[in-house]
Amino acid sequence: MHLAIDGYTTHADRLASPEVVYRFLDTCPEAIGMTKITRPAVITYRGPVPEDWGLSGFVIIAESHISVHTFPDRYFVHVDIFSCKPFDHAKAQALTQEAFALGVVRTWLLERGLEHYSPETAQRLLAQERSRLTPQTTP
Repeated sequence: MHLAIDGYTTHADRLASPEVVYRFLDTCPEAIGMTKITRPAVITYRGPVPEDWGLSGFVIIAESHISVHTFPDRYFVHVDIFSCKPFDHAKAQALTQEAFALGVVRTWLLERGLEHYSPETAQRLLAQERSRLTPQTTP
């Protein structure tokens, strides 16, 4: 399951705070039933376009990862929560909205990575797909 969140806030100070981003990444995994396997990392980016500066943070979870990219001068944040197991996406969205004081939020929920096949099943599925894509010639 992959939850993508784009959010806008009038609280640029939250988007500019490494502590806010770190706290979100540190507490979100457990709150949605995931297993944090690294400490969060938060990095400040300043590039050639001054208003594009921001913070990028991530935490690796046993189920995949959570990432945050903030743009304080644009009052905007991207958050991605990707997991190979289902999670309470409404709770994850609420935690994100609260952490960054988001007023406007757009979300996308993609169901991916939820099926785990045995090697035999995966080989059979790949063989079926190859035969479907390979042109058949008749003698």
